[in-house]
Amino acid sequence: MRARSIATATATALALVAARDLVQKKHALLRNFPVIGHARYLLEMVGPELRQYIVTSNDEERPFSRDQRTWIYASAKGENNYFGFGTDNDVEHMQGHAYLKQRTFATGALPDVHDPQAPLPSAKVLGGPRGRAKAFRPASVVNISAMSFGSLSGAAITALNKGAALAGTMHNTGEGGLSPYHRNGGDLILQIGTSYFGCRNEDGTFNLDKLKDVVAGAPVKAIEIKLSQGAKPGLGGMLPGAKVTPEIAEIRGIPVGEDCASPSRHTAFSDVDSMLDFVELLATETGLPVGIKSAVGEMSFWQELATLMARGDRGVDFVTVDGGEGGTGAAPLIFSDSVSLPFRMGFSRVYGTFAELGLTDDLTFIASGKLGLPENAAVAFALGADMINVAREAMLSIGCIQSQKCHTDTCPTGIATQNAWLARGLDPASKATRAAVYLRTLRKELLKVSAAVGVAHPALITADDIEIMNGDYEARTLAGVYGYKDGWGRLGPRLAEEITALLAADPASVQKPTA
Repeated sequence: MRARSIATATATALALVAARDLVQKKHALLRNFPVIGHARYLLEMVGPELRQYIVTSNDEERPFSRDQRTWIYASAKGENNYFGFGTDNDVEHMQGHAYLKQRTFATGALPDVHDPQAPLPSAKVLGGPRGRAKAFRPASVVNISAMSFGSLSGAAITALNKGAALAGTMHNTGEGGLSPYHRNGGDLILQIGTSYFGCRNEDGTFNLDKLKDVVAGAPVKAIEIKLSQGAKPGLGGMLPGAKVTPEIAEIRGIPVGEDCASPSRHTAFSDVDSMLDFVELLATETGLPVGIKSAVGEMSFWQELATLMARGDRGVDFVTVDGGEGGTGAAPLIFSDSVSLPFRMGFSRVYGTFAELGLTDDLTFIASGKLGLPENAAVAFALGADMINVAREAMLSIGCIQSQKCHTDTCPTGIATQNAWLARGLDPASKATRAAVYLRTLRKELLKVSAAVGVAHPALITADDIEIMNGDYEARTLAGVYGYKDGWGRLGPRLAEEITALLAADPASVQKPTA
């Protein structure tokens, strides 16, 4: 009798927990997996102790270590993201680790590093050097990278776009077209891939009139032509027919229920010369800044691009360099592991190609590839980046648990899936706030790092301000590691003075993110 009472009480308690889990909106995992989802949080709670004695250290997990994920989660929730008792890095022997060299005295006035709403605009006007009609200064150096609706759920895209609006950042649509979920207040960069989704003819070729209609009907601030991405450079994507729902078909302009294979290369142009003609066509017809996104492989493409741009008559307004470490896009293992150069190597080669011809002040360099962490972002800025895009870190901020099931359509937190049951677990309203807090926190951390180095803006950090460990107590400057010449990685004097003055001005004169 007593055993039966205990069993009844236990069943009742579990039913109440399950009911609560199903109706709460704070944790997508618990909505999708009531009761048993709590086991994950229990294991997470004791995880550091288990790893310390049994599995791995806080820095060994990949793609993102436990320390990195903990920092992102805490930042997104507005919790204490500090770490106590010193570093657990093996500083005596850790190869490749970056160390920023703080300055005793600042080189000028520094902004308030404790203001979570402190503005951190780009040091460059996007489209300004080429006189685009709708050139503008991006309000945030941190923006959300390209992730398509289709690869991510509508709830996830909604959360990210609303978060972008709250944080005053831009949101890249990804190549899957501009969906209703991208229309939640965030400014957009419209990405055009090889299939021209949303602006294509029935045969898959590019349609300029459709592009102009898309641009006119949404807050599109710039256009990005995707040549390749770090997850699968040189490889076209495949969207299985089972995932081509009526909604996705309408957004992308493709038949319902049919496999959609994206070409590995564009059909609107076939070489650098014709690509620049295409860029100028889009810029002229829309007035928007137009750039390209690519992972980095052979360098002849970049050398020819820089040579043609040096003439001054045509050119891209920005270059987004993606690291070959792999990202949100599902890909064959060899492409994630071994095709295209890692970010730091690839970016430095591209930047150097333009620096040799004195062109670096004439276009904006956007960096992507695991840069949503302060250390990695600081290195990117020191190498010459003007802005960074974050993707997986943004996913972590809205609940991703690095289950690495992005390619299976079974993402347990409802982010990288089109499964309606799993996607319902993600509450866009609460997750939008987390995304915004994370983005603002990352900007604030970058201001803190800049102030430690004695400069007002992360774009003023130089490749000589960072050293890379190269063995037991041996280090080389970032400039030395990547072969930078004097002045490389630095803003020109006019741009440096302009951004310093802008941040030192009356705060009311600088556009602040929405509270």
